[in-house]
Amino acid sequence: MFDTALTTVDPDADEAELIAEIADFERLKSAAAAGQARATAALYKRRRAAEEAAGVPAKQRGRGLCSEVALARRDSPSCGNRHLGFAKALVHEMPHTLAALESGALSEWRATLIVRESACLSVADRRTLDAEMCADVSNLDGKGNKQIAASAKEIACRLDVQAVVDRAAKAEAERNVTIRPAPDAMTIVSALLPVKQGVSVYAALRRSADTTFDDRSRGQIMADTLVERVTGRPAETPEPIAVNLVMTDQALLGEDNCPALVDGYGPIPADVARKLVSSAVADERSKATLRRLYRHPKSGALMAMESRSRCFPKGLAKFIGLRDQTCRTPYCDAPIRHRDHAVPRNREGPTHALNGLGMCAHCNYVKESPGWNVSSCEVDGVHTAEFVTPTGAHYQSTAPPLPGSRMVTVSEVEVRIGIELADLHAA
Repeated sequence: MFDTALTTVDPDADEAELIAEIADFERLKSAAAAGQARATAALYKRRRAAEEAAGVPAKQRGRGLCSEVALARRDSPSCGNRHLGFAKALVHEMPHTLAALESGALSEWRATLIVRESACLSVADRRTLDAEMCADVSNLDGKGNKQIAASAKEIACRLDVQAVVDRAAKAEAERNVTIRPAPDAMTIVSALLPVKQGVSVYAALRRSADTTFDDRSRGQIMADTLVERVTGRPAETPEPIAVNLVMTDQALLGEDNCPALVDGYGPIPADVARKLVSSAVADERSKATLRRLYRHPKSGALMAMESRSRCFPKGLAKFIGLRDQTCRTPYCDAPIRHRDHAVPRNREGPTHALNGLGMCAHCNYVKESPGWNVSSCEVDGVHTAEFVTPTGAHYQSTAPPLPGSRMVTVSEVEVRIGIELADLHAA
């Protein structure tokens, strides 16, 4: 049980005392991070030993443990992998960095930067870097994130320049493009590129902005140019690809301002959604189609979808994707890549919407690890998935409701009848 006395604040304290308490809380956060690292490393050691004794092959030992750590920290599985690697490095290879973290001389993120920049080194060189940077914690005073990372990188290059060069070459294989929501119905599209290509892309966009003169700002020109060069179309022209926009008929017709939902993005204002629909309908170069969705009368959760095809697996996969929206593992916001069974088919799990889950690839593989158990059920129209980890910890996630107010005046029987009629008449 957490001791709330540790975080009690006297509202009548003077400014100097409050500043001192803020500093104390920051040191407490760092000390807690060091404790988490020790607990994580101990858990990893114990799990590996237990699986070795049970005859688990070496390559499979510890599989899924990073997801367990992430769930315990209420974090995404991708962060869990970083937490696990961070803990093992600190506890077993970098005692001075761990001590600096525990004393509050380093924050958890700055300790992570040191671990990250030393990851390519041998254990001996890593310990040398650890001592040079953190044996004397006064060397850390006043240094921000960039300075910490730069210092660690400089030492790593001095100790083993070839290892740093090899890591840079390997990093090119990790180039990718990602998207995430931004405020005000905007998105952030990020590209992780080798430095030469990244600088070239930015220079080309900047050159376009330098040679274009109209009422747009420099940033607007660069953004529009990026869209035009990637899609091959002017920025204002709708791209002929499928974008799932979910909104109520009242919102579509302007009778309601309930937010709409863009698949893979999240909620957007009803007025913005109406403009997206109207622009797609009005532009002859774009195609727009409507598909009816059915919500539970009490929960608002997606219950069924009008079928455009008799190909059941494809329709079921689309239904699960629209219902779940993102990976169903708690705290994981990754896009859905797999539609799989909660209870596996080899354990007689049915191929049914109730037993279906939208998952990212990582989480789908993890749930198949020994000791994991996933089940699903529906309570009052809410699809709920329960995840049980090898340590016996239980976590739940529920499918988010569709946009619109809950139709409490409509009976469940009426909704079921409507769904059956839609399925009967669907082409």
